[in-house]
Amino acid sequence: MSDHGAVSSGYEDASPPSGEVAALVAVQSRLATPAVLNVAKAMSHFGEHAQGWLAISALGAALSPRRRKEWLTVGAGAVSAHAAAILIKLVVRRKRPHHPAIAINVGTPSALSFPSAHATSTTAAAMLLCRATRSPLALVIVPAMALSRLVLGVHYPTDVVAGVGVGAAVAGATTRLARRVGQPRGSAHE
Repeated sequence: MSDHGAVSSGYEDASPPSGEVAALVAVQSRLATPAVLNVAKAMSHFGEHAQGWLAISALGAALSPRRRKEWLTVGAGAVSAHAAAILIKLVVRRKRPHHPAIAINVGTPSALSFPSAHATSTTAAAMLLCRATRSPLALVIVPAMALSRLVLGVHYPTDVVAGVGVGAAVAGATTRLARRVGQPRGSAHE
């Protein structure tokens, strides 16, 4: 365990950090204060398996009957994005960061890293929340979640960048599908 209460990776590589490992070490050395780590851990728990986004989706649907479909679309998009990330992880099979210079500050449900499912589901949910709330404010959570994955030492920078890209694509597809589902059969938009 490190000074931050990090989990040991169990892997010892004597080579100096380079590339994405060096970027992770730089992020952690500048940002991994106890307060930031606490926020990052809370965000990690919120985003695990898109559960926090499902809760927000359900709450929004319950409190805003006029926009119920849009709020439910947030949850559907977050779950779809999470599923897409898991499928990609199973194909790519990239291992999580494991260099001894990287502090692993939170447990993970799998050893697979690419793409970040947290960044993927958060991006999809945030983009869809913009429609449900009629405000772009939800987008501020995307870079915060992406950065939190680096601070926690559980993803490489390309994992979170790819997650944001996949999440955006899923949000777009979810939006198009939701529009089509809402149209009467045989409408001019088909």
